Amino acid sequence: MSLHRLFCIVLALLPVSPLLGAGVPANDPLAEGLRPFLQVLGGKESQFSLTGNVALPIDGKEQTVTIQLVRFSDEDFDLSLTHRDYAVSIRRRAETTAFALPLHKVVFIGHGQIDPADSLKPLEITTRLLSPGSQVGVFAPLVLQADASAVSVALTTLAGVAFNPESERWSEGDVSFVFASPGRINVLAGDASIDLAVTSTVPEGLSAESWPDLKTVPLERLELERQLVRGVRRAFEILAPSPLLTNPPQSGRKVSHGELRWIDGQRVALLQGTPEEVGKAHGELLKVEAGRCIDSVLYTFGTAQTIRTGRWFRSDLDAAYKRLSPHIPERHKVETRAMAAALNLDAGLVETLNVFPELFHCSGFAVFGKATVGGKLYHGRVLDYMTTIGLQDSATTFIVNVDGQIPFANVGYAGFIGSVSGMNRKAISLGEMGGRGEGQWDGVPMATLMRRALEECSTLYEVMALWKNSPRTCEYYYVFADGKTNQAVGVSALPESIEFVLPGQTHERLGKGIQDTVVLSAGSRLEKLRERVTQKHGQIDAEIGKWLMSRPVAMKSNLHNVLFVPADGVLYVANADHKHPAAERPYVKLNLRELLTSLDETQTATRDQAERN
Repeated sequence: MSLHRLFCIVLALLPVSPLLGAGVPANDPLAEGLRPFLQVLGGKESQFSLTGNVALPIDGKEQTVTIQLVRFSDEDFDLSLTHRDYAVSIRRRAETTAFALPLHKVVFIGHGQIDPADSLKPLEITTRLLSPGSQVGVFAPLVLQADASAVSVALTTLAGVAFNPESERWSEGDVSFVFASPGRINVLAGDASIDLAVTSTVPEGLSAESWPDLKTVPLERLELERQLVRGVRRAFEILAPSPLLTNPPQSGRKVSHGELRWIDGQRVALLQGTPEEVGKAHGELLKVEAGRCIDSVLYTFGTAQTIRTGRWFRSDLDAAYKRLSPHIPERHKVETRAMAAALNLDAGLVETLNVFPELFHCSGFAVFGKATVGGKLYHGRVLDYMTTIGLQDSATTFIVNVDGQIPFANVGYAGFIGSVSGMNRKAISLGEMGGRGEGQWDGVPMATLMRRALEECSTLYEVMALWKNSPRTCEYYYVFADGKTNQAVGVSALPESIEFVLPGQTHERLGKGIQDTVVLSAGSRLEKLRERVTQKHGQIDAEIGKWLMSRPVAMKSNLHNVLFVPADGVLYVANADHKHPAAERPYVKLNLRELLTSLDETQTATRDQAERN
């Protein structure tokens, strides 16, 4: 039995726990062993020291993290996490918060006001770190109750935990634990082990500003504490999602200029109007999902990136946006600001996040003519990127009709207006693959260039010209296709050069050309994709097209897959969940033409109703 199931059983017992606890013998060894830890986790102790080690296998090697947590008062604490490749220290005092990265020789120090909702203040911090979106958050009432006797009865009578005299450990299934001494526990769960010790004795605390060997970087305290609280809170949701995320309520809704539908379990947002109206509808329809996307990128990924690089992630994003902003169309900025207003977020923050540099590692292909059944063009796009930061919780396909632009479908994420996978009503489809060159941001952001092509281009040659004539950022690869003419092209784009790879063309990095085919990927994924295309050449249809993108062409980090059939205005979309990559999830068929017609009808009916009222 897993620890997760044990917690669920204990949680189910909560309504009757006072009655159970009343009948527990005073000499219950399990309750006595658990009590010091439950008292600490439940916030019943104002002062304590918690030390220990967590060891678990990662990539086949044992990784150990050393933990030291000292709570001095309701306002003050110290926390240190040390690993062979990184180290983090937090000192929180009533007036100052410090976030130190000793291996990078830098400390970020925050002064000023805090937001009570995102405060690191130790008092009742559990309620701020855990949300209903996390299964751990569901267990929070049990932790805060801190009733060791009730927990003991639940574990032994309902969960089947028993004491094994031979090993001298409490165990159930592959989970076992022992209290080596009062206030000390060792837990074994599969290949992972946890050793923790708690005591009421605390050392003397140092000043939050005393870091003699580290470079000091000042920050607003509100920003510093918000970064850490939201980063941890979202991490709990990603690592242990509750049914709120794994099985979200599928309720549609309508607002002026927009509608949210659920089609076979996938979110589809239909947006129409001016850039401002489209942005406002986006924010109104997807407020919660956009919030999760922003928290994933800015706070969870951003905190990890700060620890990895020693640079404040938000500062890096601001610097990137300053260089990228001149190349972003004003209509996109208007849309983003309107969305930010609907989300009740700072416009500058949302604008900055929308140039988040996507370093995707992906695959793509276009097959047509003699490669396919009936010669129809199929364009496959595999997005392999960071399922670990929870973007799947915000996965949304957008059907967008902005006044004066070509309508399009954009397979993306709530809160993000750019495109990485899309198809327009003119039968143009696009997918990108990230390369190297992070920091080369004096050009049009990749996702902006992709969206501009969807909005502005009616032919493959117009798309190629847009890329050729626009200042570009970083290193990206693309597959562009045109279902009207059965034409496709692979693209290698750098800031200083661009190369177009034609169907059937032999290329030193892509291998021998395959007739009526463009194939882009790398390493073993490229080899497997080429093998599959060659094996099924002449037989490829929609079902085989989806199979071409299955594992191992798609990686474990496979966030979404799309098969475009641009001549038919159809796309098949698969999104990852918390247990499976997109390639192992069902595809949903969406018809762009039908959805655009439906959007027109809905908006006309909405306007007519508004006029009658």
